[in-house]
Amino acid sequence: MVDFYVLKDLCIIFAFMICCPNVKINLGLHVLAKRPDGFHDLETLFIPYSGIADQLEIITGDDWSRTLAGLKEKYGELTQAVTPDGKLMITIARAQGVDWDPLKDLTAKAYALLAADHDLPPMKIFLEKRSPVGAGLGGGSSDAAFALRMMAELAGLSLSDDTLAAYAARLGSDCAFFVYNRPMFGSGRGEVLEPYDVDLSGYRLEVIIPEGIAVSTADAYRGIVPALPPKPLREVLAQDITTWKTDLHNDFETTVFAKYPTLAAVKDSLYARGAVYAAMSGSGSAFFGIF
Repeated sequence: MVDFYVLKDLCIIFAFMICCPNVKINLGLHVLAKRPDGFHDLETLFIPYSGIADQLEIITGDDWSRTLAGLKEKYGELTQAVTPDGKLMITIARAQGVDWDPLKDLTAKAYALLAADHDLPPMKIFLEKRSPVGAGLGGGSSDAAFALRMMAELAGLSLSDDTLAAYAARLGSDCAFFVYNRPMFGSGRGEVLEPYDVDLSGYRLEVIIPEGIAVSTADAYRGIVPALPPKPLREVLAQDITTWKTDLHNDFETTVFAKYPTLAAVKDSLYARGAVYAAMSGSGSAFFGIF
């Protein structure tokens, strides 16, 4: 959604954009090797999932927010911050509260990243966090990627998807995927992407988010022993979906289940309900089932 308002006498353009950044799931996730830069080489298939999404509004100049009143009514006190130069104000609303510095939110970092290379107007960010934190669904990465695109458009920058993806990759390993927001095979640390056709027509995707458990990426990696899988991920994905239960794996399940044994029962419950395939998404703690 985008509208533009022009105050002709002063030749100032006010504009706003509102969108709903969706999350993702991972079909297979292999940790292949430790890299010299401290990251890990991975292989995974990213799939967008629109059943869970945040709401993100960005406005320029002194334009008024279309969502702020609703956020105040819904959440009461909101978390706000302004950069020292006054060019960016960010407001975050979340049912569980905001326990991080808003200026360190990936959407704020997206503004700083673009502003380092381009002349951006002052902007205000209004973010309603509906997606869970620490669930392996990439909600924060999605917010950042959507924010990059919105800011570029509001600033009148003609940036290609590949250029936006290059910026997004500097914010997080799975941020670049959300620029394209379609099934993509990820390698490298997750930022090397190739389009991938996967046919899930006739199947229903369901995501479950266990309450009270947020898994940090550091915890998920702790104890991981990188190794080549018995079968390359592309080969497994090409098999009939009925074989995925045996052959399609998320390497993080081993370390995460060891720390949070109750999560293994969530996966089992999806199979008990008739899922053809079930797995943890990313580094957890969310799970999905394909029915």
